[in-house]
Amino acid sequence: MGGPEERLLYQDEQLTITVRATSEAPAVTLIGEIDATNSHALAGALASCRQGTYIVVDTGLLTFIDVSGLRVLVMPTLPPSQRWIRLHNVTPYQRRLLRMMGWYYEHRPHHLPI
Repeated sequence: MGGPEERLLYQDEQLTITVRATSEAPAVTLIGEIDATNSHALAGALASCRQGTYIVVDTGLLTFIDVSGLRVLVMPTLPPSQRWIRLHNVTPYQRRLLRMMGWYYEHRPHHLPI
């Protein structure tokens, strides 16, 4: 049997979102740029692949993200126990933005349960 198959969730001129099943949780990869023009689509795509208590979102291939995109990924209005996105491969630039917003919490070595 081959590796997990990656499925396209969303694509526009700036952003590509893919998902693959893993034994832990759905693994979403974000490639490109997230801003106010596509953050709503990002929210819908992430919600569509939620199956369990959380999903893992790899942000390492993002070249840009604004506050609207960060809000989708961080869910700052929800109590931490209700946040279902775990960030993976967060870049130093993204960490800096999250810290500036007061939304960065180190929890596990591989995933940030923001």
